[in-house]
Amino acid sequence: MARDSEDPNADVQYHLEVGPDDVADTVLLPGNPERLEKIVAFWDDHEIRAHHREYRTATGTCEGTPISVTSTGIGSPSAAIAVEELARVGVETMIRVGSCGAIQPEMAVGDLVITTGAVRQEGTSDEYVREDYPAAADYEVVSALVAAAERLGYDYHTGVTMSADSFYAGQGRPGFDGFEAAGADDLVDDLKAANVKNIEMEASAILTLANLYGLRAGAVCTVYANRETGEFRTEGESRAAETATLATHLLAKMDAVKREAGVDRWHAGLSLE
Repeated sequence: MARDSEDPNADVQYHLEVGPDDVADTVLLPGNPERLEKIVAFWDDHEIRAHHREYRTATGTCEGTPISVTSTGIGSPSAAIAVEELARVGVETMIRVGSCGAIQPEMAVGDLVITTGAVRQEGTSDEYVREDYPAAADYEVVSALVAAAERLGYDYHTGVTMSADSFYAGQGRPGFDGFEAAGADDLVDDLKAANVKNIEMEASAILTLANLYGLRAGAVCTVYANRETGEFRTEGESRAAETATLATHLLAKMDAVKREAGVDRWHAGLSLE
């Protein structure tokens, strides 16, 4: 591994075991390493580039657009490592692809949630920046994800996500032997009243670090459970993967149009047609 005085882009990264030639400019970030195979099924081709601990990376193309995927494991600490090391090898855009629990009654199992911003209940991002710093998704990534969901005909919701550090106590669930954390009874109701859409465990750290480093990031998750209705099914997992893959292709087209128009940011006056 490179010493602090050297360029970290020059070497294979410590945890991910990838270098600058192993990944595309845009990387999809599922939590579960087993989800990688379901993501690359939507690509034209792919090659496994690395697999170390929870971090599994593949790179390929979709409709001529280079694309990569790196699994992050569960939670923000390991997701932040992935963001750090991918940034160091030149990645510019990262999209979390995952599953979540919905907390608004109109959201059905199998629907997609496209995050516009996140409540930073995880502690990892607190170690980077003050707690009132927003975890905001990049609007170009949000636009591409919305366009992809529309083209694919998938039901989706946009809005604020809450990212927790634990699956049980931090999400208002009972722990072992019925243990309940302080405030657990009111957590979901308070979030619901604040119009938060869903709960998961990685988005806010990914979005915060990306903003700090001047990178683009977003998140799309499939609803597995609705905490309000009690509905639970592992259904529609591939919808988030397909949507993020198409969004990557659309972002590449958006970037090409920006270059041709001589502008730095996507706006409503530009067209992909």
